[in-house]
Amino acid sequence: MTATSTELTASSRGVLAALRKSIPRDEFVAGLYILGCANGLGVGIIQAANSGDWTGGLRNVSVIVWFACIAGVSLLLRDKNDEIRLADVAVAVVFLALVAIPVIAMNWAAMSGLSLYILLFANGSSSRRRGALILLALTVPMLWSRVLFAFFAKFSLEIDASLVAWLLDTKQVGNMVRFADNSGDLVILPACSSLANMSLAFLCWVTAMQWTDHRWSPQDILWCGLACGSVIAVNVTRITIEGLSQWHFATFHSPLGDMIANVVILVFTVGFTVLGVRRELFSRV
Repeated sequence: MTATSTELTASSRGVLAALRKSIPRDEFVAGLYILGCANGLGVGIIQAANSGDWTGGLRNVSVIVWFACIAGVSLLLRDKNDEIRLADVAVAVVFLALVAIPVIAMNWAAMSGLSLYILLFANGSSSRRRGALILLALTVPMLWSRVLFAFFAKFSLEIDASLVAWLLDTKQVGNMVRFADNSGDLVILPACSSLANMSLAFLCWVTAMQWTDHRWSPQDILWCGLACGSVIAVNVTRITIEGLSQWHFATFHSPLGDMIANVVILVFTVGFTVLGVRRELFSRV
């Protein structure tokens, strides 16, 4: 038993020594994140490709998510001085085991765990810490906002419905709103909720703050609030227009209408975020 333990210890030290010689610590961690992002985002792209429309998988991923992946990993690749620790290898083994499970939620949960490990136990490098914060924020729209919505879906949809009913001056029952011309009822489904895009606005804000190394101030609450609030405003406005009549619903509840609404939301989200980090952002230009 003693000999076996000694052999295992020597083997683990040999693996650690080999890793230290071959790759810096941050590149090792960045590789894990790249694998997690590819696994988490690749499923939708592969499914779309199997259905004959591989570009559909790319379009279904927000540009904010793509930017967060690139920004987080690029920050991790800035520092190449630190060496891999034994704890890093142990965390990597657990991470790979979770990523290998064919459940996407486990992939993003593993990303969250890796980020928390870095922030709590391996945050010696500023760029590593900032990259981990971005990639932790990435898991909010990809996992945690969906988990939250699963518990509070009824409440979230009713908030949207109440705002729409107030603007249309019609009756509301749960997540159903009466059309303004009294021709029927508009049902607000989970895909129309403001919560998902709010989580993307939060991700955009965190990514911009960490990417530009923005120092936090009380004004950031205002800019982040405006970015998230604009999501609700645009989404509720879109649903309100659809609720004017059956014709408006058929016209604006379409791929083109959704694309226009998403573009407007993106413009407001990025616009308020850029205003919040304008000093650091434009000082680099």
